[in-house]
Amino acid sequence: MTEPEDSPAAGATPPAGPAPAPAEVAVPTGRSALRASDADRDRVAERLREALAEGRITPGEHAERIDAVYQARTYADLEPVLADLPDEHGATPPAPGISLRKDTALPVPDGRSATIVAIFGGASRKGRWLAEPSTHVACVFGGVELDFRQAVLSQREVTVNVTCIFGGVDITVPPGVRIVNNVAAVFGGVDAPGGGDVAADAPVIKLTGLALFGGVSVRVREPGDKNRQDIARERHDRRHELHAERRELRDRRREERRRRD
Repeated sequence: MTEPEDSPAAGATPPAGPAPAPAEVAVPTGRSALRASDADRDRVAERLREALAEGRITPGEHAERIDAVYQARTYADLEPVLADLPDEHGATPPAPGISLRKDTALPVPDGRSATIVAIFGGASRKGRWLAEPSTHVACVFGGVELDFRQAVLSQREVTVNVTCIFGGVDITVPPGVRIVNNVAAVFGGVDAPGGGDVAADAPVIKLTGLALFGGVSVRVREPGDKNRQDIARERHDRRHELHAERRELRDRRREERRRRD
């Protein structure tokens, strides 16, 4: 059987077509090509911490993105980290720009001393505060309360160094945080949760130091949950307010009686 004239002969190599165009490599330009500063990385890390607290990303995703943030060199490296998160107004940020501003509805993290001392007294660190890589806690015949539920971690792993003598340290963390306990207890104790279902790459709070005739207690609570001390304090404040309102009302009635007389 003969082949059609327009068919290539058996074994013949078909003529080569035009060479494919080389793949284009996207090169950052404009704002995206600018070098990111440490402050820029910290602001992006803070946005990620807020996204974790809101449930937008998982602890594992948070850990991966935090690593990417502190390895970023330019704004172009930071853009993918926040690409699927809303901006400070709750809307999707326009591509390819990136907003590094803090959410105006949230206060700036309270950056205070990394050393907390309580001697024959008490001290606390709660609300929206900046947790430095190392926080040193010293309590002698006193108590210290650390609440990490709204804290902004300066890095994925932070350390709390405890020196507790005849005192106590109460630590509250949100779910999804790994606690590593290396505190030595001498005539004292440390009550810290185990690993549980926390991811291996979750944010880490490492406890170190010494508890001598004292104790360290770690509790896991959702943001907004109140412990017994908070509830008791609110009840006490409310009773005080009611007492003040009643006293003011009584004074007004006495003043009205004097005017009528």
